[in-house]
Amino acid sequence: MEKTLILIKPDGVQRGFIGPIISRFETKGLKLIGMKFIQMSDDLARRHYSIHQEKSFFEPLVAYIVSAPVVAMVWEGTEVVAVARTMMGKTNPVLAEPGTIRGDFGMEIGRNLVHGSDSLENAKTEISLFFGEDELLNWQRDTDRWIRE
Repeated sequence: MEKTLILIKPDGVQRGFIGPIISRFETKGLKLIGMKFIQMSDDLARRHYSIHQEKSFFEPLVAYIVSAPVVAMVWEGTEVVAVARTMMGKTNPVLAEPGTIRGDFGMEIGRNLVHGSDSLENAKTEISLFFGEDELLNWQRDTDRWIRE
């Protein structure tokens, strides 16, 4: 089964959207297998966003992501990366479709509530930054037979 990393960013935490965001992923049928409420360190933020280190927005991005707690989660499901990214909506909330997390709750690209891995390869890398293998639960959910064929 595929896995992806989802972060509820500082604006999502500060605005009280932890519950509604988690609920959307659960309602869709994805399975939560790991979760932490953390204050991201500067070092972790820089490693997580290292692909952007040469871009002009890198330093403000690091400052923002360490400014308040985040919720780090690993979700599991069929085509979970694509499903989660569709549910989050476009990076710029102004362009995100209504019904998506960013489309419903976001206003500005710099405060877009959530991060989600953009590929299975990046998901593996990102998950390993936040979770050890022993922190991800392999559990049976009774409703899975009603979600997957």
